[in-house]
Amino acid sequence: MAALRQIAFYGKGGIGKSTTSQNTLAALAQMGQKILIVGCDPKADSTRLILHAKAQDTILSLAAEAGSVEDLELEDVMKVGYEDIRCVESGGPEPGVGCAGRGVITSINFLEEEGAYDGADYVSYDVLGDVVCGGFAMPIRENKAQEIYIVMSGEMMAMYAANNIAKGILKYAHSGGVRLGGLICNERQTDKELELAEALAVKLNTKLIHFIPRANIVQHAELRRMTVIEFAPESAQAEEYRTLAKKIHANAGQGTIPTPITMDELEDLLMQHGLMPVIDETLVGKSAAELAAAA
Repeated sequence: MAALRQIAFYGKGGIGKSTTSQNTLAALAQMGQKILIVGCDPKADSTRLILHAKAQDTILSLAAEAGSVEDLELEDVMKVGYEDIRCVESGGPEPGVGCAGRGVITSINFLEEEGAYDGADYVSYDVLGDVVCGGFAMPIRENKAQEIYIVMSGEMMAMYAANNIAKGILKYAHSGGVRLGGLICNERQTDKELELAEALAVKLNTKLIHFIPRANIVQHAELRRMTVIEFAPESAQAEEYRTLAKKIHANAGQGTIPTPITMDELEDLLMQHGLMPVIDETLVGKSAAELAAAA
């Protein structure tokens, strides 16, 4: 029997992390893998394409209704969707109240105690990665997720977030078994995006697992609350996600300890690829009228 693989998808908010993870996991399920998704994003949108539903009821919200998490049963919080993928959302507090990462800690402990991982080939954590706070870093810190896949693009802030996540992995890599599985570039059609993603991967001591081209069919599928794998299985985009799934499946044990870079190094990387604008120092501090006249 194959060992359980605990993977996590991290990435900047809005980068397409949840869409990428759900399509990849749908493809893995088609390959015969038994999947459990643990959504660790307060938006609770990590399972909606698998369940064909709006946001799933979360462990935290159900626990609040029941009185405490101890009053819940596994069947209360877990739903089964496309290709028998099991789905759970941790949830979070109301905006501005409490720590959003608390739901992650509560959820994982509850799921382990209730035997949710039994029979799974993959447990996948979908984690917000703008800020790697203590709660959101929990799958890394507590040695739950063994392989981290960072979803990024050629945009500067997505690369900045990817580098920050690499710092979080490095912090716990030596005390636990967590490793960086690789980068996944979700194309935004920025200049030299593939080159930039490959260059960042080299800097971080990892590899670009896959470059996912931008395609409108992703949005068409999402509007129907479906993965592309299910909505348009014969499409080129579905094949991209299947290719990514195969690469992740073949990547067991090949993760690395990352080597994060400084902000200066990140800017240098962007400049090397001609993506940082050249600033004319003589124009700094000029008024709009003066700039118009200079133009």
